[in-house]
Amino acid sequence: MGDFDNREREEVYSKKVRAGKRTYFFDVKATRSNDYYVTITESKKRLEDGVFIKHKIFLYKEDFEKFAEGLKDTVDYIKEHQEVVEKRYEFSEAPAVAKADEDFTF
Repeated sequence: MGDFDNREREEVYSKKVRAGKRTYFFDVKATRSNDYYVTITESKKRLEDGVFIKHKIFLYKEDFEKFAEGLKDTVDYIKEHQEVVEKRYEFSEAPAVAKADEDFTF
């Protein structure tokens, strides 16, 4: 049993969302004490060398409500001040993306 076994144990759920040139991963992981948290990863392939660049944030359950509220307020602001044209991406699997007017309550 090594470090690999610990990483396998801590991932609980994963959701992949493809959106144009970017892919987002929403992963639920567990700490050693079985406390859940979310990692949100943005992955984008760099055209010049094909390397995937990833950015990750960690979201802990005590911050879910405030994070969801801030995200919803921000998306609502953009929708109120600019026309938002929903892009349609063509992939073999249909992307499941939450719409801005959906309830982000946890």
